[in-house]
Amino acid sequence: MGRAFEFRKERKFKRWSKMSKVFTRLGKEIVIAVKAGGPDPTTNAKLRTVIQNAKGAAMPKDRIEAAITRASNKDEKDYEEVVYEGYAPHGVAIIVETATDNINRTVANIRHYFSKAGGSLSTSGSVSFMFERKAVFRFAKAEFDMEELELELIDFGLQDIDENEGEIYIYTAFEDFGNMQKALEDRQIDVISADFQRFPMSYTELTAEQEEDVNKMIERMEEDDDVNHVYHNMA
Repeated sequence: MGRAFEFRKERKFKRWSKMSKVFTRLGKEIVIAVKAGGPDPTTNAKLRTVIQNAKGAAMPKDRIEAAITRASNKDEKDYEEVVYEGYAPHGVAIIVETATDNINRTVANIRHYFSKAGGSLSTSGSVSFMFERKAVFRFAKAEFDMEELELELIDFGLQDIDENEGEIYIYTAFEDFGNMQKALEDRQIDVISADFQRFPMSYTELTAEQEEDVNKMIERMEEDDDVNHVYHNMA
């Protein structure tokens, strides 16, 4: 899991080099969280997580607070989270997670990205069964002993633990997110980010030229303001 995850993370960060894209996505996540559970992070676990992620991405405090204030306004537009599934060229499975205030615009754009690249937008469930959804927590390694930490957290749903460039990554099943979040909070571990990611259960091997075709389509999708994440099973 670790190698594939780090590869995707590195490519994603390169494509998200413009912080405005990251902040736009986080701003929408704040709106969704506030409208779902209110503006107080002490009683709204989802908002608390998004704020944590925003801080980890170096989003300015005043921008975070402004997003919460806007979201508390009844006139602020609502965003709907919609997932699209399909196939990129060369048979690569694709899942696109979006947050949109205009579904007609978003689905038209997503369909265009698929068709322009020679892929196809499919129905819900057509490729999601090929991915496993997990919760991923990231925090600084500091003085933690990996073996001791693994033993401490295994009762809270820990499935895997990995270290990369001075940071620890904790992986749990989707349904164990809350248990692990509380366990880390109780241990006063300063989590940099916590989110859900989709991991392919098998990979499609491509040539360098075929991989470039798929990456071009993914890059176009990730430049779309409605798109939050794009997952694939390309090796």
